[in-house]
Amino acid sequence: MPAELNVEKETMRQLTAPLSAEALHGALMQLHHTRLVPDGPGHDWQAELVRGAEWSLREGVFLEEERRAVADWAREAPGTGAAFASWFDALRERGPGQHDPLFDYLAEQASHEEMRWFLRQEVAGEAGFEDLVALTQLRLPARPKLELARNYWDEMGRGKVVGMHGPMLADLARAVGVVCTDLREIVWEALAVGNVLAGLAYNRRFAFHSIGALGAVELTAPTRAVKVVQGLDRLDVEHEASRYFRLHATIDVIHARDWRDEVLVPLIDERPEVARWIAEGALMRLRAGARSYERYRRELGLTRGSIVGRG
Repeated sequence: MPAELNVEKETMRQLTAPLSAEALHGALMQLHHTRLVPDGPGHDWQAELVRGAEWSLREGVFLEEERRAVADWAREAPGTGAAFASWFDALRERGPGQHDPLFDYLAEQASHEEMRWFLRQEVAGEAGFEDLVALTQLRLPARPKLELARNYWDEMGRGKVVGMHGPMLADLARAVGVVCTDLREIVWEALAVGNVLAGLAYNRRFAFHSIGALGAVELTAPTRAVKVVQGLDRLDVEHEASRYFRLHATIDVIHARDWRDEVLVPLIDERPEVARWIAEGALMRLRAGARSYERYRRELGLTRGSIVGRG
C-alpha cells in the first residue's frame, strides 16, 4: 500500500478516535458557532479550515451513528406522499420521547429551581430554528421552498422584533433567572439535540434529513409546550415572559400541518427515494429529544412513581 494512504488511514483513525460525549458535544457546539456566527478575515484562516475539517469528520461520525440507530424504523416509511403523511403524523403519538412523564412533572410538581434548571438546559441546546430553516431551504423546489419561507417569516415575527421567536426565549430565560452558563453545567444530551439539528442543516448531504428533523420539531412541540406553560403559570411566571411556549403550543400545530402538506408530500411524490432520508431525520431528532428527557428525569431524581400526572 502506498505510504500516503497509510498516513491517510492513520490520520482518519486519530480524528475519529472516541471522545467522551461531554467533550464531543461541547466541541461540536463550538464548531457550529464558528461556522455560522459572522466574523472577519483572520491571519490563521488556513489553520481554522484544517480544524474545521477535523471536527467536521467527527461530526460526520456522530451523525452516521445517529442514522444507524433509527435506520430500521425509517425503512418502514412509505414512499408516496399521502401514505408518508399518515406515517409522519403518527410520530406525534408513538415517536421517541412523546408524552414523556417529565412534562407532567414540570406542569404539576416542579419547583422554581427545577424549572429553572430545565430551561437552562433547553436554552443551551437551542440551535436557532429560523437559521436552520434558512439553511435547509437552499435550492429546494419552489413549493417546499415557499413553505419554508413562510415558516421563516413566522419565526422572524413577520418583520417585527417583538414577534421574533428567538428573543422571546431569551426574555423567558431572563425572567426565570437563567443566565449565560458554564457548559459544564449543561448535560451533553441537551447539547446533542442542537448538534443533531445544526449538523443536518449545515451539511447539504443531509438536506432531506434536516427537512424531516425540523418537521418533527413542529409536529411534536405543541404537546410539550402546553405542559411547560402549565408549569410556568403554576409558578406565577409572568404571562408575557412565557410567550415563547404559549406561542409554540398553538402556532406549531399549523406549522406542522403546512410542513407536511407543502414540504413533505410534494418532495416525496416527486422523488420517492427521499422518504427514507426524511424519516431518518425526523427520528434522529425525536430520539435525541427522548435521550435528553430521560437524562433530565435522572438529574431531577424522578421515577415514574414520583410523577403524579397521567404520563
